[in-house]
Amino acid sequence: MIALLLVALALGLSNFAAAIGIGISGVDSRTRWRVGVVFGLFEAGMPVLGLVLGRSAADEIGSAARWLGATLLIATGAYALWQSLRAAQEEADTPDGGQPMGRLLLTGLALSIDNLAVGFSLGTYDVNLVTAAAVIGGVSITMSLIGLELGARIGEKTGRRGELFGALVLIAVGIAVAAGAL
Repeated sequence: MIALLLVALALGLSNFAAAIGIGISGVDSRTRWRVGVVFGLFEAGMPVLGLVLGRSAADEIGSAARWLGATLLIATGAYALWQSLRAAQEEADTPDGGQPMGRLLLTGLALSIDNLAVGFSLGTYDVNLVTAAAVIGGVSITMSLIGLELGARIGEKTGRRGELFGALVLIAVGIAVAAGAL
């Protein structure tokens, strides 16, 4: 359960960072609701798919499951770190505009792609499907709403730091899984 909470926190931090970016332009209650629902559904849905795939693969890979799970977490964290650094450069080159529903859906999907790999790695550990989806979705919604609120008050740099921190937490969780600590 500790590994699940840490992973949910790490995944929620990318939503937190994105929500700060959205919140910087100002948000009303409708935007808060839309961001929470979209981010929460994507964040909870992708790990479910990954968990289902992970369970079936876990039987086939046996003792390598821990190493595969750790590798996926570290790779996902490294990819998120790379995306965060790349996005920071792109943001410096082009300012961000509004957040229409289509763009919000695309953002939610993009933020949740890593959850497929995370769900797969959690699936190799026989994590309860409903519990994992509820924890990851709940943490995502909570962190998104907090990010929106903070984004209205603080600058763009905090959003980038949140993404960087989330990526580093994923890498740390992967290392802890590989070491057998989680």
